[in-house]
Amino acid sequence: MSSPSQLRVLIVDDEAPARRKILRLLREESAVEIAGEADNGEAAIVAIKQHRPDLVFLDVQMPELDGFGVIRSLNAAKIPLPQVIFVTAHDRFALRAFEVHAFDYLLKPVSEERFREALCRARVQYAQSADGSASRLGAMLEQWQRERSLPDRLLIQEDSRAIFVPVMNISWIEADRNYVLLHCGKKTHTLRSTLDALQSTLDPKLFVRINRGTLVRLEAVRELLPWFHGEYKVVLHDNTELRWSRRYVSQRPEILKLP
Repeated sequence: MSSPSQLRVLIVDDEAPARRKILRLLREESAVEIAGEADNGEAAIVAIKQHRPDLVFLDVQMPELDGFGVIRSLNAAKIPLPQVIFVTAHDRFALRAFEVHAFDYLLKPVSEERFREALCRARVQYAQSADGSASRLGAMLEQWQRERSLPDRLLIQEDSRAIFVPVMNISWIEADRNYVLLHCGKKTHTLRSTLDALQSTLDPKLFVRINRGTLVRLEAVRELLPWFHGEYKVVLHDNTELRWSRRYVSQRPEILKLP
């Protein structure tokens, strides 16, 4: 077992150069004991069971069993979870989940400054014996899996053919009885769906409901102009003007907060 001021650390990454870099950086730190290394998810589970590390640098993207799969397997086996610093190539869903649930992460290639910052936070949490890590990990995994299932394109039937429309091409979506109209620049596509049903499948970080019959992709918005009675005029980059009703403004107040 490690002393109260010392961290036992396990490094998990399928790429040997990535493991070597973290190992080198750890060896430059005081009060750190290297518990071991693992080059895949299954080996990580065995090492965590055997060595009971205080902290794991855990790669997210690994073949067969990825970093999140390691966490799920440990939870299922009721094995106590160590602190985790995730290591990942850019993945917008993963990064969002880490940030929302206050888990630290390192982006590859790992910078020395960012590494030291993450390790410092881990030391503080370890010294405070922070609780709730397992429940936060569970919530984070649920969010990540839910957001990974959000589509990045929609299948549209047009006459005798079917085409895929990337959601990032959509500026705004308009309800039209049993259909919705997808406005994509100069093109408009028709999809048989209700606006409620379509909204439930789209990423709420990308799209906002501005009134009963309209969804807007936030990046398509050029400006918001205050209007009457707490409403806003929404002006898109193509000069389309839409109305954001007060009722729907109240549902997404975070959008109007200044950074």
